[in-house]
Amino acid sequence: MRKRDPLILDFDGSVGEIAGATTVPLGDWQEAIRFGCTLRTFARLRRHLDAVAPPGHGTVLMGSGDYHHLTWPLVERQRARGPFQLVVFDNHPDNMRFPWGIHCGSWVRKVAMLPYVNHVHVVGITSSDIGAGHAWENYLQPLRAGKLTYWCMDVDVGWSAKLGLQDAFRRFDDPDALTAAFVAQLRQAPQPTYLSIDKDAFSVATARTNWDQGRLEEHHAMAIIESLRGRIVASDINGEVSAYRYRTWWKRLLSGMDGQEPVPQHELDAWQAQQRELNTRLLAAIGESSI
Repeated sequence: MRKRDPLILDFDGSVGEIAGATTVPLGDWQEAIRFGCTLRTFARLRRHLDAVAPPGHGTVLMGSGDYHHLTWPLVERQRARGPFQLVVFDNHPDNMRFPWGIHCGSWVRKVAMLPYVNHVHVVGITSSDIGAGHAWENYLQPLRAGKLTYWCMDVDVGWSAKLGLQDAFRRFDDPDALTAAFVAQLRQAPQPTYLSIDKDAFSVATARTNWDQGRLEEHHAMAIIESLRGRIVASDINGEVSAYRYRTWWKRLLSGMDGQEPVPQHELDAWQAQQRELNTRLLAAIGESSI
């Protein structure tokens, strides 16, 4: 195991200071990239990151879950390490249709179809995004291709069987059962892994975010990370809380439809303090499990 210092992609100032981390200031990109953007704009950011991000960095922290689509180019930067699997902690599938480019809820399809990514496991979903009412919004190709699995709770996913997709949906009654089954899966078929953590997969007792949240607790995450010991090739963390008002009308509309309410300043400070303490523990655990 080689110690690699964290990299902060600082769009929104939410991550705070981390000892030894390299910080790349990206505040000027916040309006353009946050939540979603065109593929042309995203390509410009990719080129910028290739020019300024240091090689050989450790876990990437990107701030709000509104930036989770940054995992796509971060995974692509690891292509030389392939083949590998992607394990994503998330309360949402992030495999939803978005016809205007790329956004924080649509990037999984892009990553799942990369030839050097063996499989994508999205772990901890409780969102109705994978229920029958939103089935049509999910990209079905990676599910049909056997490259994507949803590990979920609290959602009726019976519709998947009608389309022959039942093997791509693993539903459990509680997070203990989900974690036990997923850890068994990882140990049965060990392979190099990219780990991406969106903290909206956690309960509010573990990490408050301004997205709807799941039911995983910190000990569930730690059990999964431990089962990946010596196999994490790269990683990222997002889900920080940050306050931002979009200037772009369609981003204000869509973020409002997703239930993102403004967070009062006194609560924001407390939530960010909780998040940063959790980040410290996650970084330590990931470091111990990294290649």
